[in-house]
Amino acid sequence: MSSRSATATPTGVAVCCALLSAVVHLVIAPEHLAETLYIGILFIAGGVALLLTAGALALWNSVTAWWAGALVSGGMILGFALSRTIGLPGYHEQGWDPPYGVLSIIAEGMYLVAFFAWYGTRSAHASSARVPQEGPRGQMTWPQEPKVLSVGAAKGRDRLGPWMRWRDRERM
Repeated sequence: MSSRSATATPTGVAVCCALLSAVVHLVIAPEHLAETLYIGILFIAGGVALLLTAGALALWNSVTAWWAGALVSGGMILGFALSRTIGLPGYHEQGWDPPYGVLSIIAEGMYLVAFFAWYGTRSAHASSARVPQEGPRGQMTWPQEPKVLSVGAAKGRDRLGPWMRWRDRERM
């Protein structure tokens, strides 16, 4: 399995879940605006944030979008749980509010599952890239980062020309 297909699955799931949760929250926002103003505003803000997250994930697979979506989804799950247990200021709901409550909890939970799958594959690739190696006297050393060379460097000219410090020239 290629690395492209391994990252496409969590991204696709996350985009679909973010869109579903955004639509659910935006559809019921007017009802909550009439009931408790700040809850309706939070529904709109969360819905818009998840729409932006879905777009950024679909277009760029942005790390910032992944984290923003995880924070918004986690916050929505927390708000749902608090509003049905101890209540929020001026707002207390009973039950799951079917079908919207169930849909949003499933979508937000699945977004978080996709986020952790993405984060796990990202961490695995990052940690396997640099593995300690045994040095000349038996001590473990970390390999150096690869040097980026320009086309000119292959011809004997380095990228920074005469402005490169002497110490840096010795490393190349």
